[in-house]
Amino acid sequence: MAHHRGAMITIGAANHGEIAFGAMQATLDLGYSPSMVFFSWAGFDEMDEIIGDGHAELLDDGSIEITFAYHNGDKAILKAKRDTSSTAC
Repeated sequence: MAHHRGAMITIGAANHGEIAFGAMQATLDLGYSPSMVFFSWAGFDEMDEIIGDGHAELLDDGSIEITFAYHNGDKAILKAKRDTSSTAC
């Protein structure tokens, strides 16, 4: 039986972040508007190099909807909730 871990996005300082889901891991270059974070990304899915872009929007219920587009046209839409176990610096 395969184990599926959840997706994780980290929005860090200095306009950089990370995203991971499944075998895919990528770094993010971030830009901001009042209600959204825009990003381009580059990383690896297993051994394949991948790139793309996307955005994350804060929804009314406090969750984040992440639209994640691969350069070849595939798209994933993820919904995330803030990890309340960590504290902001």
